[in-house]
Amino acid sequence: MGRLDGKVALISGTGGGMGRAGALVFAAEGAHVAGCDLDAEGSAETARLVAEAGGEMVSLAPLDLTSADGASVWVEHAVAAYGGVDILYNNASVARVGPWDELTFEQWRFAMTYELDIVFLSTRAAWAQLVARGGGAIINVASVAAHRGASFVHQHAHGAAKGGVAAFTRHLVVSGAPHGIRANNISPGMIRTPATAPFVDDPAGPIAQLLTMIPAGRVGAPEEVARLAAFLASDEASYINGADVAIDGGIQAIAP
Repeated sequence: MGRLDGKVALISGTGGGMGRAGALVFAAEGAHVAGCDLDAEGSAETARLVAEAGGEMVSLAPLDLTSADGASVWVEHAVAAYGGVDILYNNASVARVGPWDELTFEQWRFAMTYELDIVFLSTRAAWAQLVARGGGAIINVASVAAHRGASFVHQHAHGAAKGGVAAFTRHLVVSGAPHGIRANNISPGMIRTPATAPFVDDPAGPIAQLLTMIPAGRVGAPEEVARLAAFLASDEASYINGADVAIDGGIQAIAP
């Protein structure tokens, strides 16, 4: 018996990184996973890995969640495959970071679209299904950048977008309570994924400085985030609502 047996979980960004880890962990816990990604090849590989491990997963790719139509198609695909939705794990995002004085409005808008708008659109698309199920769980991925600045790399657009995700989640708590829908944030610190690997693996970059700031002395792994998400999605977390759970090796616990 897995902690998510019989649950249907929408997980975005399953083409790699934390989304792939989420698909594997949720499926291992007994969930039927409905994934999506812009990366068709990566998404197919994740579905293959889930099937090889004995799990259940369908996926849509390439799929653009930055439109209401794209988000609706994703939810409809999950409902057609599994009959409903119990969990929405808003994992997908594409960040834009870099020097403040070089940040363009186009980059700013990109961050809002691919880090905040997709959370709104996916949640709106899935909401009626969660209500129809009599309740469920929403897990949104915010970031340490939503709560503190960073000296090693400027994250103005990224931090603002993820701050919006964190605020949006708190309001979902109010809207979801009458329907038995819980909403929580995960705020990762530095996690090694395909997107962050060039930064993490560059010995000439600021990674050495960053590691001195992390009490754990290392970066995190996608599987660690996925296990936290699976717990928050499960009935074991039934009294956890509106939380923002840091998974950052302790960096938020110490003064900058």
